[in-house]
Amino acid sequence: YVLASDVIFMKALVNTVLFVIVVAPVQACLALLLAMLINQPLRGINVYRTIFFMPVVISMVVVAFLWRFIYDGDNGLLNSLLGQVSFGAFEPVDWLGQPGTALWSIMAMSVWQGVGFHMIVWLSGLQTISASLYEAAALEGASKWQVFRYVTWPGLRNTAILVMVVITMQAFTLYPQIDVMTRGGPLDSTQSLVFQAVQRGYGKQDIAGGSAISVFLFLFV
Repeated sequence: YVLASDVIFMKALVNTVLFVIVVAPVQACLALLLAMLINQPLRGINVYRTIFFMPVVISMVVVAFLWRFIYDGDNGLLNSLLGQVSFGAFEPVDWLGQPGTALWSIMAMSVWQGVGFHMIVWLSGLQTISASLYEAAALEGASKWQVFRYVTWPGLRNTAILVMVVITMQAFTLYPQIDVMTRGGPLDSTQSLVFQAVQRGYGKQDIAGGSAISVFLFLFV
């Protein structure tokens, strides 16, 4: 009851749920698309697999620092790039300094950082599907969409469950991005449940409050 009446906690809950709802399906679909693109017997395909997987091996803290510079409102790479593409018509945006864009910016960075890992999981699932099924579909004159719907997707059902469970659990632990990039701001627009638990338990020495949030998050997940 105490947590339910806490405005910041409720904001953190809404932000965390929104983060999960957006990041989980977007990251899963993008990872599947990349896996299908690199699941080809082409020369040098391992180079592309390595490039797509590379962000995963970089610490989230390091990635968050890098993207904080990319999102910088004054001299950030993103604003510079958009300005050049629009021939100067684009007005610079403080991506992490505005409540309307801060959380979405963190979502985009999080999708980019984690998509490589799930791409590898999808790829392993794709490689377990028998080639004879695709040959049979080709003989029947199936379109690419029909092949995906009736051959590829059924063969990936167990992989899809694994990917969605892992992505969802990871998304609920939203913390390092917030801690490095926004510290919960601006105006509490990027508060998350884990960030609130750490802030209360360690920052404010409110052990009871931090523990209550941790137990709630455990039950919720």
